[in-house]
Amino acid sequence: MDKTCSIHTTFLNRQLHGRLCSATKHISLITTDKRRTGSGQTVLCSLVTPKTMNTRTLIERQVPREVSMPAKFGMFGGNFVPETLITSLKKLEAEFIYALQDTEFQEELATALRDYVGRETPLYFAQGLTNYYKNKDGEGAEIYLKREDLNHCGAHKMNNAVAQTMIAKRMGLKSVVAATGAGQHGVATAAACAKLSLSCTVFMGSDDMEKQSSNVLLMKLFGAQVKPVERSFKEASSEAIREWASNLETSYYLTGTAVGPHPCPSMVCEFQSVIGKETRRQAMEKWGGKPDVLIACIGSGSNAMGLFYEFIEDEDVKLIGVEAAGFGLDSGKHAATLSKGEVGVYHGAMSYMLEDEEGQIIRPHSIAVGLEYPGVSPQLSFLKDTERAEFYSATDKEAVDAYLRLSRLEGIIPSLEAAHALAYLDKVCPPLPNATKVIVNCSGRGDKDAGMVLDHRHEIN
Repeated sequence: MDKTCSIHTTFLNRQLHGRLCSATKHISLITTDKRRTGSGQTVLCSLVTPKTMNTRTLIERQVPREVSMPAKFGMFGGNFVPETLITSLKKLEAEFIYALQDTEFQEELATALRDYVGRETPLYFAQGLTNYYKNKDGEGAEIYLKREDLNHCGAHKMNNAVAQTMIAKRMGLKSVVAATGAGQHGVATAAACAKLSLSCTVFMGSDDMEKQSSNVLLMKLFGAQVKPVERSFKEASSEAIREWASNLETSYYLTGTAVGPHPCPSMVCEFQSVIGKETRRQAMEKWGGKPDVLIACIGSGSNAMGLFYEFIEDEDVKLIGVEAAGFGLDSGKHAATLSKGEVGVYHGAMSYMLEDEEGQIIRPHSIAVGLEYPGVSPQLSFLKDTERAEFYSATDKEAVDAYLRLSRLEGIIPSLEAAHALAYLDKVCPPLPNATKVIVNCSGRGDKDAGMVLDHRHEIN
């Protein structure tokens, strides 16, 4: 089995829990809720072996303490959901923990990531971009791109989608429900469901469907039912959760964002962590060391946590997240949750969120549809409060300029989401010492955004 694609059998309470405690000295802030499994505690776990995937069997398993996971990161995360959902979330957590220990699951996932998703993705030296940021003496940072845009279906979203559809299959569930913004998670989920013969329903905001019509078509080609919801991703997410809650015995809610009630953020983080694991090994192969700076765009946090997760313990590696400033942070039209948000509860978890003076959710704005979410990962919220990661923002115009720059200097078209991370190179590169190793997560490809970029470019010119 490819070591890159393997899943650690010990999860967040040994990796993320231990890393955050070590890196930030806030040991007392890491807490778990009363549903944490302990040594000798019996939990119900639905298990379907690969040979009998269509037969649902509930068995009692002993879950060792070392593979239990925190439901909260400091004060962030948790399960702020109706009691009717708690049992289903407990079953999901138990199935997830068991899957992490199951050699057959790990081997099956490793094969899917390699042969279906197309991993590993390259760590590409961007010579043109590197030259662009050199100073007058010919010195500057060396810029690399983690090419998640080369995954099957064109984004990092497939890493998580294929893993979670496998879990849905193991649980004997026949249908998958999801919500999508830019459509990349919807496309990945629809494709993975087609592969595993699961029915798929994707909720998508009507505004987003108009902007990302090509992805709507792809979802339908994969056999998914695409249901429009008035407005945007936050409304689509709410509707998907309602749909799942009304069909708990037969459906699986597949989140692509690192948000929502426990264990959803932890699952997404784990399945996306392959990005950082590969990056560490590739950096060692290319220059014999670690990267100096990691940069990723921030919507809800799935691609950022995928890159950052592996390096949280490495305090000499700077972690930078870039949010969507939209028309500007003072314009009221942005999606900069960590920069401008307040702590609150949204979609079942506590995190930073965009709200008005009365505590009502503010509709976010970004030219990148995938960044338009009013909340953010509880893990990223914790990294902000403990100052382990730094968070900045890029405007619509800066993202469009970065999109065009990479296209013309490297012949690589990034998604508008990833272009926000690329835009921050303008600020981070000038003061860096010569040969500093900077890695930007190119989380998705941008052919879906070409028309929007050209229209936007025409408007501002």
